Amino acid sequence: MDRRQVSDTWERGDPYERYVGRWSRRVAPSFLSWLNIPAGRRWLDVGCGSGALCAAIADRCLPSAVAGVEPSVGFLKVAINNLAGRAVLHPGSATEIPLADASIDVVVSGLVLNFIPDQLAALAEMTRVAASGGVIGAYVWDYAGKMDLMRFFWDAAVELNPDAAELDEGIRFPLCRPEALRGLFADAGLDGIDVTAIDIPTPFESFEDYWQPFLGGQGPAPAYAMSLDETARTRLRNRIRERIPVAADGSLSLTARAWAARATVAK
Repeated sequence: MDRRQVSDTWERGDPYERYVGRWSRRVAPSFLSWLNIPAGRRWLDVGCGSGALCAAIADRCLPSAVAGVEPSVGFLKVAINNLAGRAVLHPGSATEIPLADASIDVVVSGLVLNFIPDQLAALAEMTRVAASGGVIGAYVWDYAGKMDLMRFFWDAAVELNPDAAELDEGIRFPLCRPEALRGLFADAGLDGIDVTAIDIPTPFESFEDYWQPFLGGQGPAPAYAMSLDETARTRLRNRIRERIPVAADGSLSLTARAWAARATVAK
């Protein structure tokens, strides 16, 4: 398996929305309820993507200000359209946030940390822009466990081609496990660390509703699917169809779990 055939990069918002963006919007409100931040705080979403978490902050948290940072031009365009002026969006990365020291009360990041090569540098930068006593929070998909839509895909892919295991996010991204997420926050020198699971339902009307987003070609699993020739891709589709639980009416009721962590910046 040539690792170069697939990419972790998200550049276009629409394929992301069809694949996992629609589910990220369901995680965000539960994450914010768990954080339980008082009104009137300044928020920053690091790696804001299509703007799902920024929108939830604006809608639910009575913030004094909401900012987002995102390296992808494509995602920034989608976020600008989705947010309609409710957040100030900046081009930038998690390790180079274009904001002043101690200028933010709550720094959050949704479904991004796994894709950052230097995660400690990212948390250091998030700590830099956070005010003393501020909150840093993040969540990542449970790729190795209850992220069902991806687990059914990779388990079938590896059964058909063991070399696909090197592309499986559950193996490649150890931060998807709660103990690793807690350890990262501890290594970053943060205080009062807490970790929890957030489960959301991910229903599909049919198997085709489940399968079609994998044909978008963007993100590890869709990119792998589209790297296959038509025969191999059909074999993969059929193997998943054999494995996945389908109700009598043809629908699928799956679960997506995210692991969330929060901590405070030392005063």
